[in-house]
Amino acid sequence: MKFIIRPTAREDILRQCRYYLVEQDAEDAAERFLEAIQAAIKQLCKHPGIGTPKALQNPALAGLRSWPVKGFSAIRVYYLTSEKMLRIVRVLHGKRDINPMLEDESMDYE
Repeated sequence: MKFIIRPTAREDILRQCRYYLVEQDAEDAAERFLEAIQAAIKQLCKHPGIGTPKALQNPALAGLRSWPVKGFSAIRVYYLTSEKMLRIVRVLHGKRDINPMLEDESMDYE
């Protein structure tokens, strides 16, 4: 299955990496995080139905699921699937107020 990382999800990933690099001075954590994201996406491509469904009011996100990033359990990948495509919508830390962020998400651009 092919995948797309949407621009907002790409920004989420970069923001988390910057946090590890700048705030924590932990280059190894940033590298492990990127590897864990890649592994999570690979696993989701193989088994797209394994994530937990996330019910939202936003009709653009009907069918949204989430999956934890191994080794970074508070961080989840939020994604949509279609017959041939996995769309990574967001990658968010669970301590954030994620519902408003997801409710505002638009699927107008890819």
